Amino acid sequence: MIESITLSGIATYSPVTPETIQNLKAVNYFYGANGAGKTTISRLINNPALSTASKVTWAQGNQIPAMVYNNDFIAANFTDSKQFKGVFTLGQAEQAQLDRLEELRKERDRHALLKTRAQENLNGSDGKSGKIAEKNALEAKLIARCWEQKQKHDDEFQGAFKGLRNNREAFKNRVLQESKSNTSQLVDIEDLRKRADVLYADAPSPMNAVSNLDLSRLVALEQNPVLSKKVVGKEDVNVSAMIQHLGNSDWVRQGMKYLGHTGDDCPFCQQKLPHEFEKSLEDYFDETFDADTRALSQFGDTYNSVADGLLAQAQTVLAADCSHLDKDKLDLELQALNAIILVNRQRIDQKVASPSIDVALEGLADISLRISELINSANLKVSEHNRLVSGFSVEQNKLTDAVWRYLLDVELKDTLADYTKDADRLGKAIDGITASIDKATVDISTTEAEIAKIETSLTSVRPTVIAINKILKDFGFRGFSLDPACADNSYRLIRSDGTDAKSTLSEGEKTFVTFLYFYHLLRGSVTTSGISTDRIVVIDDPVSSLDSDVLFIVSSLIKKLFHEVRQKGNNLKQVFVLTHNVHFHKEITFNPQRAGDASIKDETFWIVRKPDNFSRIEGFESNPIKTSYQLLWAELTKKPLPALTIQNTMRRILENYFKILGNIDTHAIIEKFEGQDKVQCQSLISWVNDGSHYSPDDLYVAISDSMAHSYMKIFFKVFKAMGHMPHYKMMMGRDFVDLDPVEVATEDEELVGEAGGAVAGSDAFIIVGEAAGDKGAADPLSTPASSGIPIVVQHPKPFSAEVDGSDPDTPF
Repeated sequence: MIESITLSGIATYSPVTPETIQNLKAVNYFYGANGAGKTTISRLINNPALSTASKVTWAQGNQIPAMVYNNDFIAANFTDSKQFKGVFTLGQAEQAQLDRLEELRKERDRHALLKTRAQENLNGSDGKSGKIAEKNALEAKLIARCWEQKQKHDDEFQGAFKGLRNNREAFKNRVLQESKSNTSQLVDIEDLRKRADVLYADAPSPMNAVSNLDLSRLVALEQNPVLSKKVVGKEDVNVSAMIQHLGNSDWVRQGMKYLGHTGDDCPFCQQKLPHEFEKSLEDYFDETFDADTRALSQFGDTYNSVADGLLAQAQTVLAADCSHLDKDKLDLELQALNAIILVNRQRIDQKVASPSIDVALEGLADISLRISELINSANLKVSEHNRLVSGFSVEQNKLTDAVWRYLLDVELKDTLADYTKDADRLGKAIDGITASIDKATVDISTTEAEIAKIETSLTSVRPTVIAINKILKDFGFRGFSLDPACADNSYRLIRSDGTDAKSTLSEGEKTFVTFLYFYHLLRGSVTTSGISTDRIVVIDDPVSSLDSDVLFIVSSLIKKLFHEVRQKGNNLKQVFVLTHNVHFHKEITFNPQRAGDASIKDETFWIVRKPDNFSRIEGFESNPIKTSYQLLWAELTKKPLPALTIQNTMRRILENYFKILGNIDTHAIIEKFEGQDKVQCQSLISWVNDGSHYSPDDLYVAISDSMAHSYMKIFFKVFKAMGHMPHYKMMMGRDFVDLDPVEVATEDEELVGEAGGAVAGSDAFIIVGEAAGDKGAADPLSTPASSGIPIVVQHPKPFSAEVDGSDPDTPF
């Protein structure tokens, strides 16, 4: 059965604001003027693929074939076809075959019921619950929990979530995938964060290692023996004893450079020098002395050169772009190095100036060790950095695996355990239900195949011809009939002389015969099988060009379809009737089981309008199409009573019911009263005597609220006095109040006017519409006086004793 229909961007329906028809029942009535958009509804039901933006929703998703009567059906089966396809129905058969066929149908229904129950268990009766909904809820819960972790760690581990950061479903799927395949070791989150700072940032560049400061040469120079060697002259020279005694070798050597400028005088005391004194000094400071002093001088030069190079290198290291080098500590060590080198230089200068003295240099070993530690530590980090850079993508993947392992083992461990348990349980349940559905589907197909086999042996096209021809004959269509004597089990329309009648039929005849064909097709099939398959019926404007008698026949046949749809186990599951004909709509919607305006639980009412460029569909709880006569009575049920118009309302009711339809002299009504009641009655119906149907209806007489209630009471007494209380009660419905409780209606009065009729002498009648004299509008959707409620015109029919309203196929 169809649950809802959405129309969007198709024909006259807006692509922006879709129209939705929902909560559809077994019987569905649609009313609308020509061109409002009714046929589009029938076409969409017939072919849901007609519009991708529109949609037909089926109960439990089970689509049932639709049989649609509309202009397309007429064109396909009459206008564009030489003959009708034969309608196969079940013919005579042995009782055993019929019993077997009935048994198979019940078996098919049992399998269908099992399938439906399984589908309800799987998807719920509303399509939103069941095991699938439980699984969806479980998935939604897992998605929410996983997404919570994604948001928690997104800032620091966004590289691990690349491609998943805006997709909850994909993130959840990745969690499940990692839970099955991730073999990474669990790592502390702080370690993950440190690695992420490097690996999830922009791809880094390699770093240069920090150059080592090699102080080993300076350290080695500290131990040079030249520093401790006393450099003095030759001992066997005559001045040697004096110089060594005085210990002024360095002073004497420095003074020798002045001897060339003073002649034979001492450059210091100006005394005459002994003979060959200068030669003695030269002998004292021999080649050995000169060699030692040169070695000492070279040592000083070497130390200064090595120290200068080392200090320059130290400044280069300090200026290097290396974030891993602790430059503050290195700078302190270099300052200490520079200070020690300065001291050592001074001591070497002293030694060079006084070669005979013993000097020792300050040691640099400790500083060398500390500087090496700083540089080695930095280079170790640089080496690790460069290792990461060289295998950046590999390290990224390792880190990503480690991040997911952390999420799985720390953040989502309990969640995944619960999910796995529940998902396994639901998966087994869903698999079992799905298997049951598949089995039921196979069983249904097997059963239907056997049904088709039996039906093929039993079906015939002749019963349909006989039935249609009988209806045509019974209702005066004697100029043509159906002839089954065609090839391929088809029918053709012939005259009594056997000539083809198809091209000479009137529009009414064409409409009637195609509808009869469709009606019998509902009970059969154009093939030898498929006769008892479930189907949905859609009937769109079946009474175009039909006169009132044929319209009544069509409405009676359709009402029989309503009866069949409401029967349990019938293969007709749902019916849609769409029309623009007000009288036809009133005929098919009449149901004696309906209390007043209330609707029956298995029916819906809809109006299709086209107020502007696009069609609109509005649903109603009860039948929105009413007669003007019904609306007049509805005025009397309003609280408070409409004092302004109540007189005119009552006068029109009395005119239509008693004078026009009942042919009762209104003076006879007045004579039923005495005293004040007679005066009020005469005032009420005096306008009727003037002939309201020959003058405008808009006559208003202002009265007070108390007068309105007084008129209401005399109006009540008119029906009571005339013996028509059943009609009054029927029209007032649930708002009926006994306004004259003194007198009690007799049993004879209850019988008179049954089914809303009125008796005047030997004449009986019933209100089925407005009197012919009332100028109601033909189109209820454009009647200004309706105040939003459609007003229609229906003509009265003769009422006889044989029509008592008991036949469900009559409108009475």
